Amino acid sequence: MIEFDKIWVEKYRPNKLDDVILDEASLRVVSQFEDEIPNLLFVGNPGTGKTTLARIIVNDILKCNYLYINASDESGIDTIRHNITNFAQTKSFDGKVKVVILDEADGLTGQAQAALRNTMESFAKYCRFILTANYKHKIIPALQSRCQSLDLKPVIDQAVKRCYNILKTEKVNISDEQKKKFVQLVKRFFPDLRKTINEIQKAVIDSELCISNSGTDNELLDKVYQGVVTDTIKLRKYLIENEDRFQGDYDTLLGTFLDHIYLKQIDDMKKKEMIAIIADHLYKSAFVVDKEINAFACFISLEKCL
Repeated sequence: MIEFDKIWVEKYRPNKLDDVILDEASLRVVSQFEDEIPNLLFVGNPGTGKTTLARIIVNDILKCNYLYINASDESGIDTIRHNITNFAQTKSFDGKVKVVILDEADGLTGQAQAALRNTMESFAKYCRFILTANYKHKIIPALQSRCQSLDLKPVIDQAVKRCYNILKTEKVNISDEQKKKFVQLVKRFFPDLRKTINEIQKAVIDSELCISNSGTDNELLDKVYQGVVTDTIKLRKYLIENEDRFQGDYDTLLGTFLDHIYLKQIDDMKKKEMIAIIADHLYKSAFVVDKEINAFACFISLEKCL
């Protein structure tokens, strides 16, 4: 078993605001916090640093007492009525504001979110709430209206630099060929920095970066792109007949297709929309039974985008 401090994503988790990869707008807002904060809602893709930023606010900026709850583990009404209420109803001994970090709040049931709204109002004098969510639309409007919302958008250049600095700190040798593959890997998983760092660590063998060649060839990726543009029904048939060309690994296919889109000469706005669609379906892939259907749904969404 890998020791906890040997897992790079934990070893290099930021603990100060200066170390967080944030877009300028979000950084400007958070930098203004001192002894007090409003209720906050952090929205962003998995691995973009929502939970890390919340912990930095309570530990490094406010230095206050806080309660952490992962809503994906406890999504029932009892979580709201017992854990949060018991914590929020008492004043902190040092007089500082108390904070509840509710991670993955979009995993709460509608009933639980309604109860949370009431709790936020009842204990507003002593307690603030930081909610994180992958999908803003899954947070009920009544909660959104009671929070200052920040859409966390990491910057790709900063992500590449952060990952490269990790490799330098770990004294990993990187050949010129591997440098190119390294940049491609970061772009493939962006903006999920957590997954990116995990993949990079897995690719290090005896202090050498050894990112293997993708199992998906450029000819196949061009076929996928043309299929998305012209006819996704025929594309599905083509992919099923040619699964041996990507080992039937639809996650890798989507990941490398994201790289392919990134390098395509297409409108920047459409490119961003397409990358967001692919990233969303890569996230969903962790929860679906049939990855082929998930990939096909992704291609249909891309077709509508074009």
